This record gives sequence, structure tokens and C-alpha cells, in this order.
Amino acid sequence: MAKTRRAIQNQTNRTLDRGDLGALLGFAATHSEQSVCRKTRAYAGGLPIDIAQAKLDLNGPNAVSETVENPTVIRFLKCFASPFTLILLALAAISYITNVVLAPSGEQDPTTVIIIAIMVLISGIIDFVQSSRGASAAAALLQMVTATTRVRRRPINFDDFEVSHTETPHDDSATDGASHSATDSVPHTDAATDGASHASTDTADTSNAGSSFDKEIPFADVVVGDLVLLASGDMVPADCRVLDAKDLFVNETALTGESEPVEKFPTVVHARRRADGTRYPLSLSECTNLLFAGTTVQSGSATAVVVATGDDTYVGRMSALLRQPATKTSFDVGLASVSKVLVAFMLVMCPIVFIVNGVMKGAWLDALLFSVSVAVGITPQMLPVIVTTCLSRGATQMAKQDVIVKTPSAIQNLGAIDILCTDKTGTITADEVILERHLNVLGEEDEYVLRYAFLNSYFQTGLRNLIDSAIINATGQLTDINNLINSYTKVDEVPFDFERRRMSVVVEDVTNNTHMITKGAVEEILAVCTSVNFKTHISPLTNAQRQDILRRVHDLNHEGMRVVAVAQKDNPRPVGEFCVDDEADMTLIGYLAFLDPPKASAAEAIKKLGEKGVCVKVLTGDNEGVAAAVCKKVGITVDALLLGEEVENLSEDALRKRVEQTQLFAKLSPMQKARVVEALRKNSHVVGFMGDGINDAAAMRASDVGISVDTAVDVAKESADIILLQKDLLVLERGVEEGRRTYGNTIKYIKATASSNFGNVLSVMVASILLPFLPMSALQLLLLGLAYTLTCIAIPWDTVDGSFLARPRSWDARSITGFMLWIGPVSSLFDVLTFALMFFVISPAIAGGTWAELAAAGNTTGQALFIAAFQTGWFVESMWTQTFVLHALRTEKLPFIQSRPSAALMILTVAGIAAVSVLPYLPKVSEALGLVGLPMSFFGWLLALMLGYLVLISIVKALYVRRKGSLL
Repeated sequence: MAKTRRAIQNQTNRTLDRGDLGALLGFAATHSEQSVCRKTRAYAGGLPIDIAQAKLDLNGPNAVSETVENPTVIRFLKCFASPFTLILLALAAISYITNVVLAPSGEQDPTTVIIIAIMVLISGIIDFVQSSRGASAAAALLQMVTATTRVRRRPINFDDFEVSHTETPHDDSATDGASHSATDSVPHTDAATDGASHASTDTADTSNAGSSFDKEIPFADVVVGDLVLLASGDMVPADCRVLDAKDLFVNETALTGESEPVEKFPTVVHARRRADGTRYPLSLSECTNLLFAGTTVQSGSATAVVVATGDDTYVGRMSALLRQPATKTSFDVGLASVSKVLVAFMLVMCPIVFIVNGVMKGAWLDALLFSVSVAVGITPQMLPVIVTTCLSRGATQMAKQDVIVKTPSAIQNLGAIDILCTDKTGTITADEVILERHLNVLGEEDEYVLRYAFLNSYFQTGLRNLIDSAIINATGQLTDINNLINSYTKVDEVPFDFERRRMSVVVEDVTNNTHMITKGAVEEILAVCTSVNFKTHISPLTNAQRQDILRRVHDLNHEGMRVVAVAQKDNPRPVGEFCVDDEADMTLIGYLAFLDPPKASAAEAIKKLGEKGVCVKVLTGDNEGVAAAVCKKVGITVDALLLGEEVENLSEDALRKRVEQTQLFAKLSPMQKARVVEALRKNSHVVGFMGDGINDAAAMRASDVGISVDTAVDVAKESADIILLQKDLLVLERGVEEGRRTYGNTIKYIKATASSNFGNVLSVMVASILLPFLPMSALQLLLLGLAYTLTCIAIPWDTVDGSFLARPRSWDARSITGFMLWIGPVSSLFDVLTFALMFFVISPAIAGGTWAELAAAGNTTGQALFIAAFQTGWFVESMWTQTFVLHALRTEKLPFIQSRPSAALMILTVAGIAAVSVLPYLPKVSEALGLVGLPMSFFGWLLALMLGYLVLISIVKALYVRRKGSLL
């Protein structure tokens, strides 16, 4: 067996191109059966079981590799990898060295390190818990289905392999299939002519080494070179080349988006060539001799040779593409840019604070400790927590609407999209067939036509499809079908076949008259008709009438409908069995028009998305006529149309221009869909893509947010960021609003905190220059930051103004810098006023003299009390100011009056102000923190300052909105 395995590996390396999916399947499609069989090392009568086992051992099971999740420990550590967390950890290390390691014995103070550690743990743990919840919910949806297939195998025969191995491989990959020599050997099998029989002989007859047997095996055990026997209802286990087929129709909706089954043939596909002689890449729809893993045989039978398994299949290659590092989304890029701005601000300002304090005060170690505390204070350490909590709340709200959010950041991305690309089938349409019209030959609604069509669909015993069901359902809504059924008795039928594309039933009525009723493709029905029925008046079918009928059918097709014609013949023969020959000299009575109708909610959802600034574009593998008709019905104006072949030939720059004016893209391959999405993103759009098939996976991956449904194929669900438990664009419209609400609450925290912190730094700079002492101790700064941080936890639950939700929102780091420069100085101005109040009024009253008087008298106790009172006043005022800033900047309207905060935010901010204000009056706590009780007159002054602050900030805010167009 080891020898067999080594030989197979050598052959595989020489003959089977496993590097490029396009080249591999392209070879299988454009070359003869003999060449494909030689390439895959297929054997006459099936693979010997030892060779099959050796291939399985060598190449592994026929299964697509699953994404490997990081261990829990790694995922936990990654939650602490934000730039702000890393900065805090660095500051904690500096504080530990200065306050603990280098501090004199008995004076070690780890308080700063403890406070920073608490901040870091709160941020990381919340992030980990929320991301784990999302991953668990998504994992529950991604369950694989185990299936089996029937293959043809042979008993062990080592001579088979040795003979095959000594053959010199003939590489004809450079030539077209038509040129292959007819002398090439090809496995001969009669399974195609009797694929449905599936001979049940699962044990080998070892007495006859050359005999073959059919065996049912799991998909995972299928190998390259296997001969697979397929029949109606079978799922294709791997990518295969058809060797023989009989009326083979395959459902490829999951791959291509085409709602109709595709007929497959064993004949060679000839690649189209460009003007320069190079070949166009083959699209899936052109590969009429290939079967793809995961598709389903709807009817007919076939024998096919496996050319690719597992990760080498089309689905496997797509899955591998999805496992590659994802393109950074709008959220990723935006948050990173904001983080860089805030980090740069801290890295610039903190050294300045350190140098100014060191120069002015002369105490460089104290200046270092203070600058570290300032760095901690101005670092938006709660940004990861606020972002994660906002996203988590959004995910929770979406879950209530039957939406699973796999990737938390997708919530914000969904709110930022200004273009939604969507597949047609099942998203805009209902993914079902309904009878839209039943018309006579004049194009008028006529129940007479429907009754005859019902009798054909009801009494036929062949494969009943969606069209038959639609006819039966429509008839039941218009008449009593039981009475209709009881009025007729079935005599015989002529089953449907795909060659003549029609089927007939013969029924007898209560007067003993027989009627042959035939329905099928319009062209095929017209071919057997010699007359037409004009409202019970029968006349010969003329060429003019024939052309008029075809024109009407063409118009219906243009409206996106599929048309089936109905004909009948009275008393076709008195006795005997009926056959195809009886389908002649018939009378055309009318035709039926079927439609995959738009969803009832689609038009409303598209209108609402448009009102919110989201343009909907349709990207489909279906034909342009059907797609354009559907777009028209749901309110999408198709001024421009782009087909897949055109997308393939356009340069990147040309495509970027065309996608802006195009609303409908039809007949697209999966990679063409992805290319359209990438072109839109390069035009600075934030793009969402909604789809449910393998053909949508690449486009979902390329978008900022991929959206799928729980009934989608596994590859689509794997690549999606959001999974809908119901296919409804209205859910997405609500999701867009939720995403904008999430962004709004996040940006509130960032802008309010950044501007407040900038004001604090300016205040510290002024204090460092003018004051003979630090305006606040390092410990007080840290405690103030922690108190403000805890009050901000309620921001994710805050309300957001309806005007903010009206248009797409995305990250803009430059707006944060401008916002800081506008709002920060206002905050700093009132800090300076507080400094003056404390230095000239409150502190002298508490300490018993001005700073100059106490210094002149050498009253160090009074000076310490003066400093403590000053620091307490700014400590309390800073908490009030930061809180008022948050409420003032959470809305463009008047806070508390025109726009009320959520109850949670109101309660928590009031609690934060109360807690900080009462700390100076708690004896042990105030002593530990260096605070003193303030007179009640201070709070009178404070309220006056806050009133003035609100008035001034409202004026500046109005000017900013007028200048910039938006506050947030």
C-alpha cells in the first residue's frame, strides 16, 4: 500500500493541476472525456478500492477545511490589545516603578497602579464577554450536513495500478477539447443510461478481479478519479466532469443565483476567445459539462468523474478565500484613525505638561507622576468598553428582531453604509413561483385556460414541480377544485421529457368524451398546434397569429415572467395507449405566466432605505430581463445596466466610473460581484452586501458588512457578519437605524471626552504657569477619571435624535480634532474661572488668608489647607463640567428640553456628580485623597458657573453646527 501511495503522489504531482481553481475546472470543461479521465487517473469500471483508499490517505477527506478558532486564552488576551489599553499598561508600569519600586521604604503607594488595573480589566472583560456571545450565537447556525453518494469501485487489483503508472502521461492542456485523439482511453460505464437504478452490490466479488460494484459511501470518502452515479434528488459530492447523461438537470441556485435548473451534457465546452486570441475566463453558467459540489440533481441521471475534492472544489476554493485575512472595513479603518488622533494628542501634550511643571516647580519626580496621571486622565480608556457595549446593545436589539450578529463591528458598519448591494432571488423576491396570469390567445384573463392547466397538473404522476403547485394553488383560489376533480377521470398520460419539453394527460369527462391536455414550453406547444381557440371559436393557426402570440410571450418575458403554453385535443383516439405521436394537430387555448414575485415588504424597505440615504443596487447571476422587471416592481429605477461580460472587460478605472451610475448588474459570476463591490468601496462608499449563495460569498467578504440568512449555504454564512433569521429588507432598514444609533452613542463619548480632556490639559498648562502648586494631585486625577468613566457606561443606552439617524454616518478622525479645538477651550475657560474663584475667594476663606499672606507668614499648615481646598474645588468642578459637557454635546438641540437623555444616563451621571461632590465630606476618604469640605457658598458659585457654561457651550455648539453641518 505504501508503494501504491507513493506512486499516486508522483502521478498527482505530474498530472493534476491543484494550484488554480480556474485552470483545473477550465481544463475539465474544455477537454475531452478521455483527457479528463487520464488527468484524474480514473479507471475503467471505477477505482480499485486500494487505489481509492491510497488517494484518500494521501489527499485527505473530501471536506472543506473549517476555520480554526483561536483558543479562549488568545481571544481573551486580544481583548486587551487596543492602543488605549496598551498605553494604560505602560503608564501603570511607570507608576509602579516610581510609586513602589523607587519610593522610600514605608512610602510605597500602589493606588495608581490599582486604579489603572481596574480600568483595564473592566474594558477587557466586557469586550471578551460580548465578543464570545456573538461567536457562540453564530456557531450554532453553522452546522454541517452529513450525506452519502454512490460511486463505482472495483476489487483490489495491483496490476491495474502498475499498468496505469507505466503509461506516459499525455499533456494536451494547450489544445482545445475538439482536437483530442479518439484513441484516448475512457472508463466505460453504463451507469448513465440507468443512473437511477443504483445497483446495490456493496461487496466486492473477489473471485472476479475485473468486476465492478456500486457502493454507497460518505461524501468525505470520495476521491479524485471516482466514478459517481447520480440520479434525481442526489447532491453532487465533489466537482465532477459529466461522462454520460440522460435528461440531466441540476439546481445550481446556491452557486449562480439562477432560479431555473441547468441542463448538463457530456460534450466539450469551447472557450470564447478575445480579439487578441486569449481566452475569456469560463463562467459557471458556461460549464454545462461540469457538476459542482453542493448542487442538486433535479431530474435525470448521469455518470461523472470526480476532478476535485475538498478544498480543491469550487466551494473549497471559495471557502479558502474567505479564510484569508479580511479586508479592513469602514469600522476598522475609522476606529484606527480615531485612535491614532487621540494617542497622538496624548503623546504630544503629556511631555509638554511634564516639562512645564518640571521647569516651573522644580520637582521633576512630582512632575513625572503628575504627567503620568494626566496621560491616564486624557486617555479615553473606556473607548473599547463604550464601543463594545454599544455594539453589544445593538446586537441585543437586533436579536429581538430575529437577527444574529456574528461580528459586533458589523452593527456600526451597517449604520454607515450608503450603498446596499443585494442578490435578487430570496431577498427582493419571495423565492417561490406563483401564477401571475392565465391568458387566452388574445392576452385576456380566462379561467377556461386555468381549468385545463389544472387538470394537466393535478392528474399527472411524473415529477411535480413548483409550476404545477402554483397552478393548483391558483385554481383553488378561484373555484371549487373538488367539483372539477370529480368531473373528470384520468385515462392516460405522456410523461414530460426535456427533449420535447412538454407533457400531456388524457382525461374523460362525465359525458364520456376524452380530452388530451398538453402544457409546456411555448415554442414546443406551438410546434404541435394547428389551430387556436378564440373564446370557444376554433380557427386555423396562421403565421401572423403565431408571430402575434410569440410577441405577447416576449412581452411577458420582458416583464420577468416565465410563460407556459396550454393546448388540448378532443377525443384524440377511441382506444389504446397514448404516446408522443398523439401530440399533434392540437388546439392552442392560451398560456400561463409565472413569476417569482417581489416580497410584499421589499418596495417599502427600499423606499425607507432611500430616505435614510442608502442606495440599493442589485447584483445577480440571473438574466437582465427578469432582474429589470423585478427592480421596476420594487421601485429601483434601472437607468443603467451592466452585464458580467462587460464587467470582465472593463479596466479598474472604467469600472469605478460605471458602477456609480448603474443600479442593476446581471449575469455576474461570483468574482465579478466581488469586483463590483470593491470598485464601489474604492469610490469611498461604505458597502453592504446581502446574499445567501456560494456565488455571494466573495462579494460579502469584499464588502464592509456581509449579510446572509440562516437558510443560506454554509460558505455564505461563514463569510457573513450578520445572519437574518428571516429574509426581509425591512429588518435591514431597522438594522441600519440601529447601527447609526450605535455610532451616535460611540461618537458622543469620543467627542465629549476628547474635548473635555483637551480643555483639562489646557487648564493644567495655565495652572502650571500661574499657580505655585499642582492644581490637582495625581491620585485625584486618576480617581476623577475613574468616576467619569463609570458614568459613561450608560452612554450605550442613551437616546439618539431622529435627525442624526436620517443619513449614513462614518468615522472621521479630522472632525474629532476640529471638535476638540472648538469645544475644549470653552471648558478650559470655566476651569480658569474656577481657579480664580478658588485662589482668590474659597481657599483664602478656608485657610484663613491669601496664598501670599500664608507664604509670608511661613504658615505651612495653612498653605497645605489652601492647596487642599483649591484641589478639592477643581476636583468637584471638573466632574460637574465633564458631566455637563457630555449632556450638552450629546445632541444638537437644547439638552434636557428639546432632547432628553435616557433614564440610565441621567441616573448614572447624577449619581456620579453626587458621589464626587460628597467625597470631601467623608472624613477618612477625604483624608486619604487630600480633600477638604467646602462651604455651601462654593456650590452657589458652581451652579452659576455651570449655567454660564451651558449658555456659552450652546452658542459655540450652534456656531460649530452652522460651520460644519453636524455636531457629531
